[in-house]
Amino acid sequence: MQKSVRYNEGHALYLAFLARKEGTKRGFLSKKAAEASRWHEKWFALYQNVLFYFEGEQSGRPAGMYLLEGCSCERAPAPPRTGVGPGGSREALDKQYYFTVLFGHEGQKPLELRCEEEQDGKEWMEAIHQASYADILIEREVLMQKYIHLVQIVETEKIAANQLRHQLEDQDTEIERLKSEIIALNKTKERMRPYQSNQEDEDPDIKKIKKVQSFMRGWLCRRKWKTIVQDYICSPHAESMRKRNQIVFTMVEAESEYVHQLYVLVNGFLRPLRMAASSKKPPISHDDVSSIFLNSETIMFLHEIFHQGLKARIANWPTLILADLFDILLPMLNIYQEFVRNHQYSLQVLANCKQNRDFDKLLKQYEANPACEGRMLETFLTYPMFQIPRYIITLHELLAHTPHEHVERKSLEFAKSKLEELSRIMHDEVSDTENIRKNLAIERMIVEGCDILLDTSQTFIRQGSLIQVPSVEKGKLSKVRLGSLSLKKEGERQCFLFTKHFLICTRSSGGKLHLLKTGGVLSLIECTLVEEPDASDDDSKGSGQVFGHLDFKLVVEPPDAAPFTVVLLAPSRQEKAAWTSDISQCVDNIRCNGLMTIVFEENSKVTVPHMIKSDARLHKDDTDICFSKTLNSCKVPQIRYASVERLLERLTDLRFLSIDFLNTFLHTYRIFTTAAMVLAKLSDIYKRPFTSIPVRSLELFFATSQNNRGEHLVDGKSPRLCRKLSSPPPLAVSRTSSPVRARKLSLTSPLNSRIGALDLSTASAASSPPVTHSPAASPPPHTAAVLESAPMDRAGVESSPAADVTELSPCRSPSTPRHLRYRQPGGQMADSSHCSVSPASAFAIATAAAGHGSPPGFNNTDRICDKEFIIRRTATNRVLNVLRHWVSKHAQDFELNNELKMNVLNLLEEVLRDPDLLPQERKATANILRALSQDDQDDIHLKLEDIIQLTDCLKAECFETLSAMELAEQITLLDHIIFRSIPYEEFLGQGWMKPDKNERTPYIMKTSQHFNDMSNLVASQIMNYADVSSRASAIEKWVAVADICRCLHNYNGVLEITSALNRSAIYRLKKTWAKVSKQTKALMDKLQKTVSSEGRFKNLREALKNCNPPAVPYLGMYLTDLAFIEEGTPNFTEEGLVNFSKMRMISHIVREIRQFQQTAYRIDHQPKVTQYLLDKALIIDEDTLYDLSLKIEPRLPA
Repeated sequence: MQKSVRYNEGHALYLAFLARKEGTKRGFLSKKAAEASRWHEKWFALYQNVLFYFEGEQSGRPAGMYLLEGCSCERAPAPPRTGVGPGGSREALDKQYYFTVLFGHEGQKPLELRCEEEQDGKEWMEAIHQASYADILIEREVLMQKYIHLVQIVETEKIAANQLRHQLEDQDTEIERLKSEIIALNKTKERMRPYQSNQEDEDPDIKKIKKVQSFMRGWLCRRKWKTIVQDYICSPHAESMRKRNQIVFTMVEAESEYVHQLYVLVNGFLRPLRMAASSKKPPISHDDVSSIFLNSETIMFLHEIFHQGLKARIANWPTLILADLFDILLPMLNIYQEFVRNHQYSLQVLANCKQNRDFDKLLKQYEANPACEGRMLETFLTYPMFQIPRYIITLHELLAHTPHEHVERKSLEFAKSKLEELSRIMHDEVSDTENIRKNLAIERMIVEGCDILLDTSQTFIRQGSLIQVPSVEKGKLSKVRLGSLSLKKEGERQCFLFTKHFLICTRSSGGKLHLLKTGGVLSLIECTLVEEPDASDDDSKGSGQVFGHLDFKLVVEPPDAAPFTVVLLAPSRQEKAAWTSDISQCVDNIRCNGLMTIVFEENSKVTVPHMIKSDARLHKDDTDICFSKTLNSCKVPQIRYASVERLLERLTDLRFLSIDFLNTFLHTYRIFTTAAMVLAKLSDIYKRPFTSIPVRSLELFFATSQNNRGEHLVDGKSPRLCRKLSSPPPLAVSRTSSPVRARKLSLTSPLNSRIGALDLSTASAASSPPVTHSPAASPPPHTAAVLESAPMDRAGVESSPAADVTELSPCRSPSTPRHLRYRQPGGQMADSSHCSVSPASAFAIATAAAGHGSPPGFNNTDRICDKEFIIRRTATNRVLNVLRHWVSKHAQDFELNNELKMNVLNLLEEVLRDPDLLPQERKATANILRALSQDDQDDIHLKLEDIIQLTDCLKAECFETLSAMELAEQITLLDHIIFRSIPYEEFLGQGWMKPDKNERTPYIMKTSQHFNDMSNLVASQIMNYADVSSRASAIEKWVAVADICRCLHNYNGVLEITSALNRSAIYRLKKTWAKVSKQTKALMDKLQKTVSSEGRFKNLREALKNCNPPAVPYLGMYLTDLAFIEEGTPNFTEEGLVNFSKMRMISHIVREIRQFQQTAYRIDHQPKVTQYLLDKALIIDEDTLYDLSLKIEPRLPA
């Protein structure tokens, strides 16, 4: 960068003339003066890297100039609008575009500019960026680094040449010395020749002694050299070089496989589809082909060149120099960033194209190509996503075995740093890919298709089987029984929960899913969840007795149709709690975002995501927290690293609550904190919100108030300062005594105030269109604007008398209506003397008490002006929300920790003892208390100990009398019972790999032992038969059992049987296998391919993605994933921060495991079959099995 420049006045005037005439960018801009708030309009002209400004467009002499070389230009936020009146001035300020030019020179102040149009501002920023020559400086820096690298190589070569020169000189000196010694020896020999002639007749014994001495000297020399070579072979340097060479050989093989995958992608899909797009009746357009396969061909060509370079290096082995190959590869890897950025869109385009039958048929034809090996197009499109991380791992291993003085170490470190930087960018853009693939897989399973699953913001939560109870008119449940066979078969539904929608499907005999014609796609924004029937509701009471309180309701109120109710029945209380908790959480998030959006629509026109993102403090990196670019379900950047204190703070943050964060925290908090600390934090937030909540979490809640009325109302003895006012959480709760009453949210919207205050009052209204009001009710003196459902084109001001407070009864949680508007009851203007509340405080009120009744004893206006009351309501809401989620979805924490359970019970009882507790809060707290204090006796699931106890007194059955269906069903039942019994805390910390694994992870060890016992039983049963035909029949029967297990989604049972059949004792029985039918062998190969460990169990993972619970996966697959995460990533950073990205990955795997654990099989227990399966007396040990195999079929002579 040029540090100084010399110029004269004539030169400057000439440049100014050229700028006015031929400038790159010219126009009027407002320049901020030295004063803090004054702006002057100037006429600016940009020529090359010099920016001139004139007093006017016709001015000939510039007023000033700026040298832009090395500067940076960025957009600046709009300054605070103080002193701006209403109307057009405010709108004009909103449209102005601010940006700042920062100079690289020390002491030079930044240049602040603004323009009228955003497009004009972006053009100015782009022109200034080009004039700063930033790209040229970056390129210069890159070239300088390469030049330094080459200089280092030259210096190294010079040093080596000097060393060789010195060695040559030393060798010349040594040669001269040896020559002189030879001359001296020759002279001595001449003198000794007469003496030697006399010794020619030397004694033969002396000759033999000299010969032995010569042999010993040679042997000692050879031994010495052998020792030197062996020492080097065993040295760390040689071992490191061998490992380094092995890494390179492995990288060449992986690169060869990757190039082959790209070749199949391009030649098997891309080029044929291009030809199909050019046909007369194209099944796909060229634009869609380009969107799906963006940069695929370029990536293939790039890696073909890289692969050829690697093979050329292998030809020069053992000299392996790879740094120059990565130097060539690095500048081209930016195409991966474009591929990753386009990956989600490519999957969407592919899903849309598959709706065309011709294209779908053509694609299946391409996928049937033997080169694809049964893999789908989506699989090939995913391969490039993992190539950059593979290179990083390879370079990391190479550097671990490369000496620090190695000539290419610095180049490899530079390549690794560049790849890690690119990987971080790609990681942020790829985080949603897995969720999109899951959505697309579900969308393909639905015959009618489902457009809402193509929305990238639609996040999958859970799926499972529920029973839909039929209903008749007036919402009365039909009198059916839980054990009714017709209800189980006809009412069984496959349900899928997403962040915004709830899908209800039926399954056809072919396995395809069909959406219900009515109520198949439920928008959660229109739904109200009723978890428990109220005791005052006769119909609900009857349903509770019939269904054992396993039912819950979704009341749907679509804006363009009549309301209806969907009643669903869960298999157990645990599954019901899990479903209702997740549905309620999704409804809460949607409602909070919706209410927040409505609050801002009339005042600041700011949407919720924009409001959250606009505050940099919510997602700004700090010393104790670091964010990624990936957004969670609340549209807020996800946490990458954070301290324990900041994680606990985010758990109780009053502004938003994320399902993703809450699940991750509750799954993995044992790694970095304790349950007692988490509960203590929640208790402090409830009891002392003002001292426990950090200032940074509260400072956004309130704007600067110009009216201090609310402050004068609060004194040291105010009842609001004690822990008696709290808010009900936005829980989905049961209906109360009046099933037709609904809640409404009222907001104070003063017309002559900048920021409207909020009034949370409730009004009773009928669920049907006619509304009945009490004639005795009268509006208060300061009437609030009521936010209610109304058509958007409805005009005029209507009166809406408020209902009596004593008649209010909080009901089920309502959804946010689609069309909302303000109207003034009684046509009165709101009092402008209300204290001003910021948009964040409006969000807090809407989140904490949307639709809940106001407790008697305090005026609503006083409450809204009371900032302490708002914070207490929101804090209570958050604590009860977290506790409900913790108790309902993580009950094992309290079953295994009685002290934690008692502390939570004490906290909830303390909440219930509050005399001023709202009715809805009291009911929500009672629900949590009842769920926590209920006994485990209502768990209807069988346990392995119960089965063993039942089978002890029974007579054992034999293998021949049991059918394949009975064996498969009972194997599946046993596998799922043992798999379900594993507590999720055993998946943390790799306890199954520790020396004390039996104490740390007893249930995982029990699962592993059961797997081995079942596999041994299968092998022992086959070897018990002496004749060949019986053994072949037993193999065919066990293969049939494995196939039925596959149909039952018991992949653990499939692997138990196939691993037994692949044992050496059975696999070597050629005569027996010759008797097995071809169909059985083909089926065996199919089952082995399904559960094969190739490609990290890729076939098994695909099968689990496409199946619906209940299912029993192979536990070893998940343990391998967890071990890979644990070994590859530390729990804490070097600064002591929790690696929350790792916690999120662990939580993702644990959630998938628990999803399969929570859905039970509807299989009846048959003691006679389980007695046979659990009889360890039938098991033969491995050595005896092999001896028996040799006895049956001896080895053939060589």
